[in-house]
Amino acid sequence: MLSEERHEAIAAFVRRHGSASVGTLSVDFAVSEATIRRDLEMLSDSGVVRRVRGGACDVRGSVRPEADARGFAEVATSGSAAKRRIAERAAGCIADGDVIALDIGTTVAAMCPLLVNRSLTVVTASLAVVKALADAPSIDIVVLGGLLRPNYQSLVGTLTESALRQVRVDAAFVGTSGIRPDGTVLDSTPSEVPVKRGLLDVSTSAFLLADHEKFPGSGFLEVSTLGRFTALVTDRSPDSLTLPDGEDLEVLLA
Repeated sequence: MLSEERHEAIAAFVRRHGSASVGTLSVDFAVSEATIRRDLEMLSDSGVVRRVRGGACDVRGSVRPEADARGFAEVATSGSAAKRRIAERAAGCIADGDVIALDIGTTVAAMCPLLVNRSLTVVTASLAVVKALADAPSIDIVVLGGLLRPNYQSLVGTLTESALRQVRVDAAFVGTSGIRPDGTVLDSTPSEVPVKRGLLDVSTSAFLLADHEKFPGSGFLEVSTLGRFTALVTDRSPDSLTLPDGEDLEVLLA
């Protein structure tokens, strides 16, 4: 493929999806990440795309949030045994009467069947969580309104972030798309990152739920460092993890 053809194809991809990472484009167009970065710089200089860290976004700024490459229902079925074990371990950290926040990830959502008979207040931007707990007799649900991301059943945007700043929770349970060896927690969806950061800001304690495939996993957007979390809940000891000096982390194995 000629460079001009590739530029047109990249621009079409970004317009169609709203955003794209360097890694995704590199795989899709079978060229190096360095080549994709140069392509994106040229397209950005021409005003065709908007360059962001790790990729590019559509300059039109469509109100519709970006779609995930795989929808919630598809992701929920992968690694389900590990997710169930992690969910069970995480649910054991909750006391009756707690106010908790549940993130939009599929591993976090796997906690819901374990909570239906508990007495809790649940704060969430996940419609999957709302659906799973709607009939729970002793659970009050606080839904963070916002813009719907249909294929991941989540609410995002300024309304979600504003609502989140008005609450305080005892514990937040957060998912991730990847964790680097230096302890950087990553995500691959730009509109979800502010919500995840907000969960950390309003919680007394925070638990990161991640199976062994998330080391290093994927993602190009930094959410936080592992030091912001009270504990990591996972199914295997992350031997490759090296935290910065002075940082410590409790690891809860499922």
